[in-house]
Amino acid sequence: MKRRTKSLGRTLATRPQGWKPRGPLPSRWLVTDAHRLADPLPAIGRLQPGDGVLFRHYEWPGVRRLALAQRVAALCRRHGLVLLVAGDVRLALAVGADGLHLPQGLIARAAAARRAGLRLVTAAAHDPGAVGLAARSGVDAVLISPVFATASHPGSVGLGVLRFAGLATVARRQGLAVYALGGMSAAGMRRLRHTAAMGFAAIAGLS
Repeated sequence: MKRRTKSLGRTLATRPQGWKPRGPLPSRWLVTDAHRLADPLPAIGRLQPGDGVLFRHYEWPGVRRLALAQRVAALCRRHGLVLLVAGDVRLALAVGADGLHLPQGLIARAAAARRAGLRLVTAAAHDPGAVGLAARSGVDAVLISPVFATASHPGSVGLGVLRFAGLATVARRQGLAVYALGGMSAAGMRRLRHTAAMGFAAIAGLS
């Protein structure tokens, strides 16, 4: 299963034509989660050089979140991984992260993150309006979600392949790199092979 997942990640990692990244972008992102992946270090240690880590753990208090972020950052440097911190510019700068990930409601803060010196900015996008705002705000890539049903949001209905493909195409045309997030399994990744996604992000799928 692990070997198949890696192969699919490479298949999806085709950069959109004419797209020029501001920084190196992985094809796979491991997303940390305070509930489903409280200790992300073992999973990070199994990633391949060039993969990415999106550090969230929003629910943890500041000091505890900082301590874990520092350990994650050190491990990412040792393994040649790209690190994004979610939603906190100061924390991203404090641990020397490569960039910042913004929830959909915070996309407008992309310019401030860039001014602070963060070279890579990604954002969550759940609808066309968010994709457009991300493009206008200078975001590098969007994580479009939820593609399929996911344990992170019990009871939520995923976009499905067709709606995801439509949003991904819109994002690509506006110069954004696109990642799929939400219920990403080996079977799900195969279904997205012919969309505009250049990669995927996952919790369970990479842990």
